[in-house]
Amino acid sequence: MDNESLKRQFAGIGARVKVGEARVNRWRIDPGINIGSDAQGEFFDIKIDSKDPRGYQVIDLRPEQRHLLLMSENDRAKFLCGFDERHWFVCAVPGEGVTNVREAMEALQPAEVRQAVRSRVKRAKNRMRRRNEAFVRQGEWFFIPEPNLAVEEAFVRRNEPLSRGGGSKAHMCQYAYRAAGDLVMVCDRHPAGVPTGSYEKILRNNPRARKWNWRQMRRNADVYVRGRVWHPDHKTLVLRCWHRVLMNTEHLAPGRSNVTFLD
Repeated sequence: MDNESLKRQFAGIGARVKVGEARVNRWRIDPGINIGSDAQGEFFDIKIDSKDPRGYQVIDLRPEQRHLLLMSENDRAKFLCGFDERHWFVCAVPGEGVTNVREAMEALQPAEVRQAVRSRVKRAKNRMRRRNEAFVRQGEWFFIPEPNLAVEEAFVRRNEPLSRGGGSKAHMCQYAYRAAGDLVMVCDRHPAGVPTGSYEKILRNNPRARKWNWRQMRRNADVYVRGRVWHPDHKTLVLRCWHRVLMNTEHLAPGRSNVTFLD
């Protein structure tokens, strides 16, 4: 991997990059790509396993967008790197046929978002904007307007989190409504949730578990939000009507395990 060439290409979008050896500890090696920070600000931090070096090359560079597409030389996994609102980001990209930044951005849109874009957005240049006729985007979350949605007010929750898991900081929603999905019980020790049957078994086996601040939620539910949506790394959104919530498709990307989230 030509580190100097990599630095020049990242500089083309106004970013810094540092390449070093992955941290090796007792249990694992932590190679991958992250956003680091030092006295000069944020930078792209690429860690390489010296025993199994994973080189990277830039295959598309878009200075005007402050984005580039990075590819692993080992497994050809793709990573979209760029600037979004206030911070640099790196995002693993699904799809073997992705060859440029635009295709990467499209691949990160869920199918429902792409369908809404095709039917509602007439001008091609608006399809990747954070706000257009089809959706509003905040970070990895897409919000599709559903102005005619009728909800049961008794089931509307206030100040609800949207979280992709993995220790990321949640996006908070002023009002949220969940429909369908699987009922689960969630607490700090079980952030992904457990089915009600497993929850009852946990309580039977450990009476102290009743004090674990459980809350009832729905997994894989259709989620709708309105009002304010806020996150420390993004500008607060104000959604005047109900919007359906969809997360980007990064979880489908083969390179997902090589991105470290400190969101």
